[in-house]
Amino acid sequence: MGKQPIGVFDSGVGGLSVLKELHKILPNEDFIFLADQLYVPYGEKTKKELINLGHRVVDYFIKKHDVKMVVVACNTSTCYSIDALRQGLTLSIVGTVPAIKPASERTKTGTIGIISTPATSKSPAVKNLIRDYCKGVKVINIGCKNLENAVENGNLNDNKVKKLLKKYLEKIKNTDVDYLVLGCTHYPFLKEPIRKILGSKVKLIDGGTAIAKRTASLLKTHKIINKNKNKGRTQYFTTGNPKKFSKVAGKLLNTKILANRVKI
Repeated sequence: MGKQPIGVFDSGVGGLSVLKELHKILPNEDFIFLADQLYVPYGEKTKKELINLGHRVVDYFIKKHDVKMVVVACNTSTCYSIDALRQGLTLSIVGTVPAIKPASERTKTGTIGIISTPATSKSPAVKNLIRDYCKGVKVINIGCKNLENAVENGNLNDNKVKKLLKKYLEKIKNTDVDYLVLGCTHYPFLKEPIRKILGSKVKLIDGGTAIAKRTASLLKTHKIINKNKNKGRTQYFTTGNPKKFSKVAGKLLNTKILANRVKI
């Protein structure tokens, strides 16, 4: 099983921020990355829709690519569908949840902020994370409509993105927040414009490294690490426009990407 690839998926290009961390920690592994752009944004879908979309992607990974593990590189999909996706499967599924626990452990001011999609922001999973790990910590929880879509277009410094960020970060700017949780995998690509607005006093935290470490740990536990000494191969697929995806993904990862379109 070691030589089988790992499936990674998101509604769009956001999951590439997780893939980037996976490449760093697991350079010898092969990956299949799928952007389900026909249905982007996931942040505006119902729980039922997210479970259905997740099942379709996982079935595709297993039947077409014989994956040994799946990484759900999307906070919204994880919050609403991961329990349903894990049922009846023997392979491991690694989820992505906002890095609320580490932020609450590191805060010096006792106040943290979270920005995520509207669906993630309102999810029971986020409410439970706040309840379990933020005793005595004030949490400013902000759902950011349309921000995910803005990243999908790859224009990270355009006026639309700046206006949206200013609108949502206004709620954090003059508070005691010292850690801001980036609760959508699209948002790590916005670190630069976020820092310009909030300054250096607010530290940004996301779950990418933790997800990659968790994936590596499970590969080791199940003895399915790829022992090939060569650099792994990543194949890119989208259910949307492959030319657009390749262009934006190439820009975000600073490398040439050639994606293929698939129907799932």
